[in-house]
Amino acid sequence: MREAEVKRLTKETNITVKLNLDESGEIKIKTGITFLNHLLTSFAFHGMLNLEVYAETIEKSKDHHLIEDVALTLGQALSKALGEKVGISRFGHAIVPMDEVLVLVSLDLSGRPYFKSNLKFKSENIEDFPSSMVNHFLRSLSYEGKFNLHVMVLRGGDDHHKAEAVFKALGLSLKKAVKIEKNRKSDIPSTKGIC
Repeated sequence: MREAEVKRLTKETNITVKLNLDESGEIKIKTGITFLNHLLTSFAFHGMLNLEVYAETIEKSKDHHLIEDVALTLGQALSKALGEKVGISRFGHAIVPMDEVLVLVSLDLSGRPYFKSNLKFKSENIEDFPSSMVNHFLRSLSYEGKFNLHVMVLRGGDDHHKAEAVFKALGLSLKKAVKIEKNRKSDIPSTKGIC
């Protein structure tokens, strides 16, 4: 089983993430931020992952720290669950429409963190979530998860739709990238022998 549990306790937040890449259906998200719960649920559902996230702020009204720390902990859990990445497909991408919005997400589980996005928002907040934290979350996730992540909005529109489409596309992309290839069960997917 490719699974991991990671805990992060700081003076600001208390986070626990449990992730299983090989089972789907068990999704329990409790962060205290309704829209973050929604985004993570969409990500896990479309990624066909078992994901549990429990997060609380120790310093109240510090949503920035909570959102960032959830991303860091989830990234660490992903990296730990992948291990040496033997047999994985490694690359994944998805183009997701959500009504008027069209989003592309592409990733490479290369071991080299990188993040690039053209994602922009009109409003300061999407429900109870600071819109500036969407890109910050994705960057933090990719750096702790040690993977390349590119996000491109092909057609814009409603802020909620953009953010949700990105997290759905992220889940679909990750599902493809972590898939075990039957012809590569004992190989690391790199000509270098490491990724």
